[in-house]
Amino acid sequence: MRYRNLPNILTITRIVMIPGFVAALMLGHYYTAGVIFIIASLTDAADGYIARKYDLTSNFGKLMDPLADKVLVFSAFVCLVELGHIPGWMVIVMLARELLITGLRSVAVSGGIVIAAGFSGKLKTVFQMLAIIAMLFRNQPFERFGLPVAAVLLWIALILTVYSGVEYVIRNSKLLRS
Repeated sequence: MRYRNLPNILTITRIVMIPGFVAALMLGHYYTAGVIFIIASLTDAADGYIARKYDLTSNFGKLMDPLADKVLVFSAFVCLVELGHIPGWMVIVMLARELLITGLRSVAVSGGIVIAAGFSGKLKTVFQMLAIIAMLFRNQPFERFGLPVAAVLLWIALILTVYSGVEYVIRNSKLLRS
């Protein structure tokens, strides 16, 4: 394939987009921030698809892709807390899960074990991103019908965050005993 490093380029692009996203959001340009966030989220889907389909996985991608996702998502969540759109405790719960799983993966790697992302973890990320997008677009077009779609998506993301965290810990509990 001609674009041997395309997945890594997409990951770097996502990282580079984060300061512009944060600036747009904090300046109150919600729709601009929403468009940037959607594009950045699509680079996540694209880089993973391309890397798997064309067997272009790399050590850089294995480290930076999930890190870029976390920085993007938590940049959005922290800004939304700062702007008063979501409660801080929800973000703390989600961040605690990420730190717990990252720690668990670090212990596993030191023992030569790789813990792959499970379906519930991927679903969690999708719902986190959907909740953020709904909040950035101010719950439109659902707001005019009184439907709290953004809030519902945020609660689903929180529940999936806790569920996937518990699932990872249970599935890898032997690592905690070593």
